[in-house]
Formats: sequence, structure tokens, C-alpha cells
Amino acid sequence: MKATLITCRDPLRPQLSREIVPLRRRRRLRALAPRTRQPHICLLNGRPVLRAEWGRKVRHGDVVAFVVLPQGGGGGSNPLRFILQIAILYVAVQFGGPLAASMGFTSTAAAAVSTAVIATAGNVLLNALIPLPRLGGNFAASEAASPTYSLTASGNQARIEQPIPVIYGRHLVYPDFAAQPYIEYGGNEQYLYQLHAVGQGYYDIEAIRIEDTPISSFEEIQYQVISPGGTVTLFPTQVVTSIEVSGQELTWNTTVTPNAGDVLGPFVANGAGTTANTLAIDIIATRGLYYANDDGSLSARSASWRVEAQRLDDAGTPITGWSTLGTETLSAATTTPQRQTYRYNVTPGRYQVRVVRTDAKLTDTRSANEIVWGSLRAYLIGSNSYGQITMLALRMRASNNLSQLASRKINVICTRKLPIWNGSSWSTPTATASPAWALADIARASYGAGLPDSRIDLAGLKSLADQWAARGDECNLIMDQQSTIWEALRVVARTGRAFPFLQGGVLRVYRDAPQALPAAMFSPRTMVKQSLALTYKMPSTETADAVDVEYFDRLVWKWRTVRAQLPDSIAAVPVKLKLPGITDRAQAWREGMYMAACNRFRRRFVSFSTEMDGLIPSLGDTVVVAHDMPQWGQSSEAVAFDPATRTLTLADAVTFTTGTHYLSWRGRDGRPVGPFQVAPGAAANVVVLQDWDLLLNGAPDTGYDRERSHVAFGPAAAQYVTAKVLSITPRSQSSVELSLVVDSDYVYQADTGATPGASAWQLPLTATAPSLRGLIARSQPGNVDQMVISWAPSPGAERYLVELSADGNSWTRVSETTATSYLGRAVYGVATQIRVAAVGITRGPWTTVYYGSSAGYMWSANAATAMWTLNTNKMWSA
Repeated sequence: MKATLITCRDPLRPQLSREIVPLRRRRRLRALAPRTRQPHICLLNGRPVLRAEWGRKVRHGDVVAFVVLPQGGGGGSNPLRFILQIAILYVAVQFGGPLAASMGFTSTAAAAVSTAVIATAGNVLLNALIPLPRLGGNFAASEAASPTYSLTASGNQARIEQPIPVIYGRHLVYPDFAAQPYIEYGGNEQYLYQLHAVGQGYYDIEAIRIEDTPISSFEEIQYQVISPGGTVTLFPTQVVTSIEVSGQELTWNTTVTPNAGDVLGPFVANGAGTTANTLAIDIIATRGLYYANDDGSLSARSASWRVEAQRLDDAGTPITGWSTLGTETLSAATTTPQRQTYRYNVTPGRYQVRVVRTDAKLTDTRSANEIVWGSLRAYLIGSNSYGQITMLALRMRASNNLSQLASRKINVICTRKLPIWNGSSWSTPTATASPAWALADIARASYGAGLPDSRIDLAGLKSLADQWAARGDECNLIMDQQSTIWEALRVVARTGRAFPFLQGGVLRVYRDAPQALPAAMFSPRTMVKQSLALTYKMPSTETADAVDVEYFDRLVWKWRTVRAQLPDSIAAVPVKLKLPGITDRAQAWREGMYMAACNRFRRRFVSFSTEMDGLIPSLGDTVVVAHDMPQWGQSSEAVAFDPATRTLTLADAVTFTTGTHYLSWRGRDGRPVGPFQVAPGAAANVVVLQDWDLLLNGAPDTGYDRERSHVAFGPAAAQYVTAKVLSITPRSQSSVELSLVVDSDYVYQADTGATPGASAWQLPLTATAPSLRGLIARSQPGNVDQMVISWAPSPGAERYLVELSADGNSWTRVSETTATSYLGRAVYGVATQIRVAAVGITRGPWTTVYYGSSAGYMWSANAATAMWTLNTNKMWSA
């Protein structure tokens, strides 16, 4: 006999605290249990075993797992809360194995241990029908690499070997560099050349900006937008800059005869496998060129040099001698640094370049003619067309108005242009933010699935496009991380509360919405005997009761949060999640409310096996289920029907209770027909239809030429339950297993109402000058000169100042306290005035109260002037 015993003492970290022991003889489960007072459970071959059954002996091949559950940590926590979550083992059994396998477990042992792991953390936020997708495997983790969704500073990047972005809807994007930016000089001005890849496909470009400023505010910038298939004409784009040349000085050697310039270089201009037809160098006179005269004026000075080039093969071996590209001289009379670019056309090839100074460097203190070799560039032969990508080319002149930092803050607000299906053909690319046409693009595009139209449910997409347009639902998303096609489809569909699925080789999309006519009806007569299984996902202390939805707000193009909580929720356990693709606050709130409602009202799951009837509904379809065991109505089948008297005879007796009762039967297409109001008939198995019409509704099947109509009967709210189809799994050629979640109308009503307002500042506000409220003064009982002053706590206050005065002009500080009260003597008696101010970052306004009119003095006859003598028309007089 050979079996395995696993003892896990930390279900949250099973890979760190487990013991695996082989078993060679048959022993009872009770004898194998760990010696501990902590609660623990037993899993036998992945299934929980009650303690009453621990007398069973281990058999050959068994895997026994004992999992010790954590104790409560105080503060009112329940040490048995994990045991109470046994209901969600339904999910754990299906997904536990793969998760535990990644932890180092294998086979049945993996399933046994991981069941308890998932059971402790599975029910934070429940949405079985449309779970949240993860873009690129983990959207939150990928944000740091995204130039637009970056959690730090956004900006232009050269994302080497990363996907070219695909943008859907309207979005702000910091486009990636499509080529290495380079600098040239002309007229002593510096020009920066940048080429950006906006994204795949066509775009309607609304604005080009530097950070938040329109590019039109910068006169020194020229730009060109290149549509797919177009050519960049603003400047050469395939330019490489040598990293070896970076400001080396051109010197003059005086130790040789005759004097000659030192050779600087050679440096390779372009790499192996590339061909250049133009070379360029930048020469910079770092201190200007001048001679300082005695009268303070400047005379011109010059510097001269020679540029030489040599062709190389791909191995770096010279294949020609050195040739002179040009002999240059730069002259000026200025202390301003001089910068100039020199271009040379060459025979196409690979080159190395060297530069030789041909005049002497002036060394006296009055002169300046030092020059440095700033950079070396090669202009490669190639097309300036970039296929089906929208490009942005910019030529920027450096100025006080344009900094180096700003030059990497180029962003574009654009809307994707996509073909739209009108029911018979595709339109030309049109600006749209509909999730439907983004889904179609992913399915059809070469960077997507590349499916033909025959394998896409275009009619369904058009219907969904109309629904999303009516609701105002949009998909505004940048996909700039690697992802599977299926995950991309799920991310886009989720913005419209939908999910994609394949059916019969056709890509279809289902949106979770109320379905007026259920797709099928099931009762015990259509279910395989003893196949019905019910699962209730019970809420716990860790179950979320509100959703904080993070969305990329289209007003500020930053992540913002909106809280979605049901009207009776106190939001004690909110859960935070991101919804990529949603940029509108109202839409984010609606989706958050939908998820909060699903989390509360969709916690009953049902599964059963049936015959080919199970292939009638599709994923997400609404079906009705009638079954006597969970008291979901009463079920039977039609035996006889008299249209004249509307009398229907059933195979089983039905029970009428209080209230109005209804009856539905399953039609020949599997859908329910009805419901019809019914009254008791002459016998317990006879009912009379009250509102049935033969022409409109037809008659139930009662004969032997076809299957009799199945019937569901009960009160209005308990005739049957409606449920959504989660999965359809064929088990044999004639058997299908259905998994359903019981539906609730509250799910579709939760997202109605007003959207919570947004604050421009998302962090908690701290008052810089807090205001004081609720200031009162009272005297101590029996001692009118001892006063008690109190006030309400002020948000943002660190301390409070208390001052007294006799006339309101001269004040004396008597206390500086962190408390919200002060006990002291009324120094000026009935004339005492009190003022208090809260101090945060700065002091807030003073709040004043008069002690004589609010303390015991107002009722004291010994006061200098009794309050009731001040007015001859006394307040209690008639």
C-alpha cells in the first residue's frame, strides 16, 4: 500500500510550511491528524471529510491533506471564518490544481492543498458572469511601462521591441519614438528632429500638445501628420548618430615639423548591414571666435579643419582609401558659442569618418578659436513610409520658449477611425468610440485574429453598438503592452459590460442585460436524476460591500476614483479595482454599481445535467428553472387540455396557497410559454387558464406524438427562478452539463440614479486655516466666576488658541491647547469676552462669545445689570 500525507500549517503560504510523508500501511484518518489545538480540516483526494468520517482507513493511492487554519487575531475577528467559507470550495476544486501546481505541488496533492488556500481568499468581490480581465497579464503592473498610463511622469519613450500601440476611441497618448531623435545646427540655431508612432491604423487628431499647451503656442515647431501609407517629407527619418563622438576637441600639434593637426578619429558612422548616402558632422566653437582689441571691440578669428571618410565592409575592414569630404573654415567676431552642421553626400555604403584641424589654435588670453567635434551622423537609404501606422514628425528649434524637458512631453488627443458595419457592408474608416467596432477590429485586423467576416457575429455587434450608443458607453483605451488576442477582446468587451465567446467557430459577444423572453425552460423532467447541485456563496467579514472604481478621466487624463455603493451599504469593506478603457465618470460609476449589485445579489449557483435541451441556450442567456427541492415553484407535465373551457390537466397535483398563481409550459422551441394566471380546477391536478388565447399562445402538447409540455406552477414570485448561463459542457453525445447563476432584477436597477460628484483633488483635503464651530461658555454650578468653554473639533486643526478681553479691543491669551475645552476664571466678570481660533497650517478665523450673556450671569440678580431689566417689554409679558 502506498499513499501520501500532507500537513499544511499555513494555508496562505503552503509552499513554506508543509510536510509531505509517504504512508506504507493503512491507518485511520483520525490517527494522522496533526497534534494541535488550532482548528484544522481534512481533505481526502481534494474533497473535505467531516470529523465523523475520520474513522475511515487510508487506501492505496489516497492523498490525505490536513490544513491547519489561522486563529483569530483579536479585535472581534472570528477564528472559524475560514471554515464557514466551505461553500466556495466549488470554485476551489476547479481552479485549485493549476494554482497549487505553480507553487510546487503536483497531481492530486496540488488539488488537495490548494482547495483550502483558495477557500480563504476567494470571495472578495464576486462576479461570476463577467469577471474582470487582465490586460497584458497584469494591467496594474504594466502601467509603469506605459508612457500614457504611467504611475509616475508620462512622456515620450523609445520602447525598444515593444508593441506599436493600438488605440480605440478617444484618448490622450504620449506617442513612442519611431526613430532615434537627432539634432542639427543651422544659422547657429539648434534643431531637434523627432518621429513618433501615434498608433496602428487611422486617427482623427483633435489636438497636438506639449504637456497641456497646444503646439500652436510654439512658433518654433513645425509638424507633419502622416496617415497610413504616407511618406514623411518634413525631414529624413532614418538617421543614426554615433555615440563615440561627443564633443572631442580638435587640437593642433606644435611638436612636429611642419606643424600639423592631430587626427581625431576615425569613428564608424553607421553599423553593419546599413547603407548611408549622406554623412554629417557638427562643429562647435565653444567660446565663440574673436580677438579682443584694446578698445574693447572684437575682431574676427577663424578655425579650419578637414573632413575625411573611408568605406568599410560589414566586418569593419576598409575597402577604399581615405577621401576628403570637405575642407571647412568657420569665422566670426563674437563671444557667443558658434554651432554649425556640415552635410556631405557620399557613395552609398558603410563609412568611418575622421577630422583633422588645419590651422593653429590661438593660445593667448585675448583670442578664442577652440573648436570641438560635436557629433557624427549617417543618413541611411530607406523608405520614409511606415505602412499602416499613423506617424507624427516634428522639427523643433531650441529657444527660451521650448526646453529640453518639454520636447519629451509631446502628446496627442485623437480618436480612432474604424470601419463600421451598416448591416450589409463596411464604411470607410470613421471616428468612433464604440466598443463594438473595437472588437471587430481586434477580430479582423492583421495585428489581431485576422478572422474573415463569416466568423464574426456582425449582426450581433451592430445590435450591441446601438445599445451602447443609447447608454453612452464607450471604449477609450490604449493597448501598448503585449497581450493575447482573447484578453484584448475581454478588456474591450468589459467596458460595455460584455464578454466574448466562440460558438460554432463564430466569435460572438454577450452583454449582461435583462432578457425579456427566456431562452429555455428546465424542470426535473428535463434534468438527469440526482444531477441538481446548489451552491451558495455566503458573505463573510471580508466580502466587499462597495466598489472604488479607478478610471482614466478624460477631463484631466489622470486616474481618478468614484465610489459605487448600494443605497443601504455603509461601505465598511470597499474593494478597489481599475477599469481600463473607461474615461467617463458616469460610466465608471454605472459599472461599479453593477458589480456591487452582482456581488450582493448573484450568490446562488445551480448546475445540472440534461440531454440535448442543454444546447438550446447560449452563454449568458436567461433561462427559467423550476424545481420542487429548493422550492422554485412546482413542476409537472400537461396530460390533457380543453381549449373551450381552458382547462388543463396535469400529471401531478399542485397546491394553491395565498395570492395569485401562474402557470407556464415549455414550448416546442424550449422557451417558456406564459405565464398565465390560473385558478383551481375540479381536481387537485386540474387548473383553469384565466388569460390564455389560442391564436396568440397556442396550446400545450398533451398527446403521445411528441413530448408532453413541461409545466411550471406557483405564486407570482415563486413560480420559478430566472438564471444566467455560465457554462455549457457536453459530457457525452447526448448529455450536457449546465452551470447557472440565479439572477436578480436588482442587478439591472442598481446603476440608475445620479453619479457622485468628482473632486478636482483626489487626496483627502486638509484645511490650511480651519474654522471653529460650536463655541459655548458656561459657568460652573454654584460659582459664576469659574467658566467652562468648549467647542467642536475642527478638521485640520493641530491646536487651539483661547484669548480673553474686557472691551473687545485688547486681548490676553490664556491658553494654547490641543483639547476642545478650557476651564478658567472669568477675569472680567460679566464683561468677559472670549474668542477661540483653530490653528492648522495657518490660524483660522476667530470665533467670539460673550460670557455675560451665556453663563450664569444672565440669571444672577447680583450682576451689575440684570438681563431682564434691559428691556421694559419683558419677553414673558403678554
